[in-house]
Amino acid sequence: MQLLIRGGIAVDTDPVSVTAADVLVDGGRIAAVGPGLAAGPDAEVIDARGMLVLPGFVDTHRHTWQAGIRATGPDISFAGYVDRVIGELAPRYQPDDVHAGTLAGALECLDAGITTLVDWSHIQHTPDHTAAAVEALRHSGIRAVFGYCSRAPDAAVLTEYLGHDLVTVAIAPYGPELVDESVALGEWRLARELDLPVTVHMGGHGAESAARGLDFLVRNGLLNPRTSYVHGNHYTDDALRRIAGSGGAVSVSPLVEVELGLGAPVTGRALAAGAPTGLGADTVVSGPGDMFSLMRAAYALERARPNTGFTTRDALRIATADGARTAGLGDLVGTLGVGRQADLVLLRTDLLGVAPAHDPVGAVVLSADTRAVDTVLVAGRVLKRGGHLLHHDVAKVLDSLTESAARVLAA
Repeated sequence: MQLLIRGGIAVDTDPVSVTAADVLVDGGRIAAVGPGLAAGPDAEVIDARGMLVLPGFVDTHRHTWQAGIRATGPDISFAGYVDRVIGELAPRYQPDDVHAGTLAGALECLDAGITTLVDWSHIQHTPDHTAAAVEALRHSGIRAVFGYCSRAPDAAVLTEYLGHDLVTVAIAPYGPELVDESVALGEWRLARELDLPVTVHMGGHGAESAARGLDFLVRNGLLNPRTSYVHGNHYTDDALRRIAGSGGAVSVSPLVEVELGLGAPVTGRALAAGAPTGLGADTVVSGPGDMFSLMRAAYALERARPNTGFTTRDALRIATADGARTAGLGDLVGTLGVGRQADLVLLRTDLLGVAPAHDPVGAVVLSADTRAVDTVLVAGRVLKRGGHLLHHDVAKVLDSLTESAARVLAA
């Protein structure tokens, strides 16, 4: 089926460009971008006049299951987060709680224009917990990389979830900075056995730890492509260049990293090193869950550094095209390129605080917020239209989330 997005301002991201253009979607993919496009007689037409049409945002690192414990640690330290969330609350989660949090978190992303999500899911107490998380992602309609993190990883469990179009799988190891090297080797062996990408917390626990962890990867021949390094704030410039040279990518959570005391976000340094660099919300326990907040935080923190040269175009690119590369999906999404999956967002510009959008890129990065997200598509399927999610009873989802949170927090 064809769908024609007519009369909008197309904002592409690799390279960043702005033009008045229609976008034609056919079979879930972008078929053409240009002025005055024609479509078949049965095509659905979306009137995009007064809107910006751009690739959907990509969140490269989020613990989606934590939606129900939002803002329970607004001023928390990293040690406090580990004690409260991982030590106290996570063990209380039953599969229904994982489902409620993951579904609400994924819908929160879609509602805010995030069409691709790397869900770093370290709540895999049992195979039923894993099933609940994956089912919630699939039910939401989002494109997701399910990052499987377990202290007892099971290849048989993961094999059940391979081969899905929208929800793919990655190994999310604890890694050599947090567990014994023998355990870390087993995590990477599982990734190799199943031919899966890796997304790992490394480089965020001090300079010595960062150097030791990277040395572990080098010694064991594990400094490979298809690896995303999360919170790499303590890597040296040479280490970042080494990661980039290996084909690795870097995921930055600018707000949470600063709040939890993980060090200065590495955004600009990673880009300068040549590494694909994406943004992530990380946890709504202590930070916001929308990409507008993350872009602004990354932009402000980089502009505070001397002679950085970081621009709003850089911020938009890491939220889209570079984020897609970081998630391992750069050949599928992240731009308006013909043949890419039609994961698209239409943003209103007729709002107080956004209008008039003289510079569309500046408007997206510095002015827009979630109110502006009018329409969202994933693989050509319209999931949000006219400011409303279409395929879910949001009130029911929120009721389930509230009930789950009450159980978890009262236990």
